[in-house]
Amino acid sequence: MSAAFTLAIDAMGGDAAPGMVIEGLEIAAERHPEARFLLVGNEVALRPLLAGHKRAAHACTLRHTPDLVSGDMKPAAAVRLRTSSMRMAIDAVASGEAAGVVSAGNTGALLALAKIVIKTLPGIDRPAMAAIGPSARGDVVMLDLGANVACDTRNLVEFAVMGDVFARTVLGLTAPSIGLLNVGSEELKGDEQLREAAELLRASHIARQFRGFVEGHDIAAGTTDVIVTDGFTGNVALKTGEGALKLIGDLLRQVFRSSIAARIAYLLARPGLDRLREWLDPRRYNGAVMLGLNGVVVKSHGGTDAQGFAHAVDVAMDMVVHRFNEQIRDGMARIGELRAEAVPATP
Repeated sequence: MSAAFTLAIDAMGGDAAPGMVIEGLEIAAERHPEARFLLVGNEVALRPLLAGHKRAAHACTLRHTPDLVSGDMKPAAAVRLRTSSMRMAIDAVASGEAAGVVSAGNTGALLALAKIVIKTLPGIDRPAMAAIGPSARGDVVMLDLGANVACDTRNLVEFAVMGDVFARTVLGLTAPSIGLLNVGSEELKGDEQLREAAELLRASHIARQFRGFVEGHDIAAGTTDVIVTDGFTGNVALKTGEGALKLIGDLLRQVFRSSIAARIAYLLARPGLDRLREWLDPRRYNGAVMLGLNGVVVKSHGGTDAQGFAHAVDVAMDMVVHRFNEQIRDGMARIGELRAEAVPATP
């Protein structure tokens, strides 16, 4: 695509919307002066906010709707509500008016609407949710994070292909290493689906990047750049990691407040702790991407702030600029050829 494209923005999604969304777009518009946004939401609430954010106002075209998808709305109800800000933003992608959509709204509703309205790319059985997290060796991509509770061999292979392209696009890696999350690194570990997926990946066009099975501790260790798993396991691992980071932060605060000597130690260690806080800042990793859809769909965390939402917009722009879906189509075509070769000829 050319540099000129539009992202659709669900202005009413998120705990602090629409104020957080407008502030995030102000930051995004400063970083990307050429950016254009189709802002979908309640005009009565949005006009005064845009008046105080000149860059966002210049970059945005406002489309009014009084309806929104609430955080507790069931996906089936969200699908029936055709005039919500989330639905109208997704409709803009389906019609080609926008190249992608960013929303901090209801995750289940966003996934359901995207699958129904935008649909999956040719050759993709199910879309997957991918995100970036910190590790000892740098950023790591993990998918699926909850879009598919149960997955078969085909899904895992497709996730690996999509994770490869995602790491190339967003992290800028030329040949990201890929691992299948398992209960052990030995080849005989895991169920039949995992072992079959590993065999297919070893015979695929990304065979040189495939490192075999990895375990839970390899996620934080950064053993591979891409971790592939089913949505149930991925979501549990994600929430466990988030909880562990929160626990560490709480324990550090308790330790440094425990005595006068500890407070003095905190003052001495503060520069290093500030760097650690910046490194682990969840806003740096905000923006989960729903891969495999016929359009770019980025889910921002509902509780993020303006900086986090701006990062989600950055991710969406990277996906569009680097022709992410075209690379997915190419990768799936090569996997299709591999499957065709694996099917014995009919006598």
